[in-house]
Amino acid sequence: MSNSIYATLSRQDGLLKELQVVANNIANTNTNGYKTDRAIFAEYIMSTGQDTPSLSMGALAGHNFDLTQGTVKFTGGQFDLAIQGDGFFAIETAGGPRLTRAGSFQLSSEGELVAPDGARVLSNGNAPIQLPPDAEGISIAGDGTISADGQILGQVGIFTANGQLQRDTDTRFTAAGGIAPSETATVLQGAFEASNVSPVLEMARMIEVQRAYEAGQTALEREDQRITQTISTVRNR
Repeated sequence: MSNSIYATLSRQDGLLKELQVVANNIANTNTNGYKTDRAIFAEYIMSTGQDTPSLSMGALAGHNFDLTQGTVKFTGGQFDLAIQGDGFFAIETAGGPRLTRAGSFQLSSEGELVAPDGARVLSNGNAPIQLPPDAEGISIAGDGTISADGQILGQVGIFTANGQLQRDTDTRFTAAGGIAPSETATVLQGAFEASNVSPVLEMARMIEVQRAYEAGQTALEREDQRITQTISTVRNR
């Protein structure tokens, strides 16, 4: 294949990955705690020979997440929690702790504070939070302290990530550098944080990427026709 085809195919592959990221953002517009994803691309230079120009290729290098706080929606739910400021809840999973801003929690049959899928919410000491079955009038203070009838029952942990975040699921992240307690974030009971996706911006971006992809496809078809015509002309001489 010609260098122009290699370069265009590289661009098409990048646009397809960008389209997948944008489509996932749009799909999670109404997902509590979801953070907008942005694909990051890097340029690679490939040698094509001693006397010919090098070839520039692009590839997906990673993701950047917009951690801007989403709109706080008040529900009145006893275990609906939103974080104000920089920080995450920690969730215990089979693969290790995960960070999330999705704070719609509930009590399990064992009296543990859990996410909707049963993953246990961790305390500030990285332990599951166990609440007495007969506890009534549970309140959760700004620092995550859980109390009922004047008795402190535990504390919801709020953490920050050390180093880069990597997405594990739509609303959960891993932190390669580990986690540390947050010193500034506060907890708001009876509310949750909505997705920070802007549907209008994402739709505009999707249209832009789709048009760029279609233009690249047209360029590939024209290059293929040019090569086919060249081969045909040489054969007929």
